[in-house]
Amino acid sequence: MITENLTAYFKNAMLDNWDKKSLCDYNNGALTYGEVANQILKIHQLFKKQKIEKGDKIALIGKNSANWGTVYIATVTYGAVIVPLLQDFKPNDVYKLINHSDAKLLFGSDFILKDLETDNFEQLKCIYNLDDFSLHHTCKDNKIQFPDENYTPVPKTNFTLEEVPNDELAAILYTSGTSGRPKGVMLKHNSLAANLKYARANMHLTGGDRIVSFLPMAHSYGCAFEFLYPFSLGCTITFLGKIPAPNVVVKVFQEIQPRLILTVPLVIEKVYKNNIKPVLKKPAVQFMSKIPGFKNLLYKKIRKSLDESFGDNFKEVVIGGAKLNREVEIFLRKIKFHFSVGYGMTECGPLITYDGWKTTKIHSAGKPIDSLEVKIDSENPAKKVGEILMKGENVMEGYYKDKEETERTFTEDGWMRSGDLGLLDADNYLFIKGRNKSMILGASGKNIYPEEIESKLSNKELIGECLVVGRNNKIVAMVYPDHEKRIKNGIHKIKIPSLMDDYKQEVNDALPTYMHISKIQIREEEFKKTPKKSIKRYLYE
Repeated sequence: MITENLTAYFKNAMLDNWDKKSLCDYNNGALTYGEVANQILKIHQLFKKQKIEKGDKIALIGKNSANWGTVYIATVTYGAVIVPLLQDFKPNDVYKLINHSDAKLLFGSDFILKDLETDNFEQLKCIYNLDDFSLHHTCKDNKIQFPDENYTPVPKTNFTLEEVPNDELAAILYTSGTSGRPKGVMLKHNSLAANLKYARANMHLTGGDRIVSFLPMAHSYGCAFEFLYPFSLGCTITFLGKIPAPNVVVKVFQEIQPRLILTVPLVIEKVYKNNIKPVLKKPAVQFMSKIPGFKNLLYKKIRKSLDESFGDNFKEVVIGGAKLNREVEIFLRKIKFHFSVGYGMTECGPLITYDGWKTTKIHSAGKPIDSLEVKIDSENPAKKVGEILMKGENVMEGYYKDKEETERTFTEDGWMRSGDLGLLDADNYLFIKGRNKSMILGASGKNIYPEEIESKLSNKELIGECLVVGRNNKIVAMVYPDHEKRIKNGIHKIKIPSLMDDYKQEVNDALPTYMHISKIQIREEEFKKTPKKSIKRYLYE
């Protein structure tokens, strides 16, 4: 266990920044750290009246908001266990996961609660509306209201929180859990504290810095680095709710000018494909690029424009949650854009590897963080791909009520299996090759990583989304065309198949023979995606 304590991080942040802005709902006011502190104490009072004990589970479902963040911190600092659920889950999934978690209370946004049939919950005592903390429903005939009118605010001099030991359970996170058996990742206070300790030493925010939170906070990535870490420093966090379209995110970045930006590849790739690549393809630009010195001026101009798109105040853009397109990464390095790529998973709360933009290697996901050991299950980790294994302070306790799955996930000597494949070079930089389950064994016996093919195919102008799979010893690419761009360019739908044939040939010319696409299947509808906007690959494999 590390010596740093999660509750202490939060308590000190509130005491040190009592009158500063803390949690803000976009275009809807802000709470100071002192107001958040008193809101936490109110929730603690509610827990006591509801006879919630340490270790009891509290479910939380709704859009990112100041109230969402307050309930989360109030729960873990009380010693209860937070169970955050994705707002995208359907009612049947909500019933299943809340019942599986043994939650005693539920806090939910009104737009979600109105579609739930409360008789389907097995152990809930009460349900509270997350929008205003009103009592939505009582399942056990105890109509205890949220303590608001009778609460006397506590001044800074009297505020304190009892520390919860790091070996206590803090959260149960359901990684997807809607098909088959639910998998609830159990994270101790130690795991969350270790993530915060590393971020505080390596991501360089300071109190008062502004942050935009738009990634789903029910996921560990957004929760840890758009919320818990900046909160622990006294930053001002603005919540956007659901993940908006990339152009909306960019608009908000320009308005708020955040100091650190966390994002997923989708946002960066859309900006590159829609705003930057068309400029680079203009004949005049391509001609002028041959003139000495012009290319450097062009790159400086593009970088300045890109910086301004993200608010022109950030120290770094951290990209995670999925693999970044290779062409996009190469270009961003050329123009010296301040970005880094990290790697993590829910089971590590989430961070596994990271390195700052100044020192990281291109195409790598950084180095293992100081609270983890990482190794490759291969006789030659630098050259032969193997499964990525990890051990250390961040690693989960296991899956809730699932001893069998927990045992499958760990080796006999205690290393956790990631399910991801990679290489670890001599300088300890990790290079992700793909998912173990998505790897395709080619007809020649060679390993094929579909992400590498998708990276090349997705850069083509009229490719909206694509997914590469193996079918009968052949490589098949499923494609959903970018119809908005097709219409804009005046291209009739009937021409799509021939365009896809051209794309197939162009991609194959850039790949070794054993990786060639044999067929492109055109889809009529978009792929189903996770809340982080990654394609649910398992549905199509």
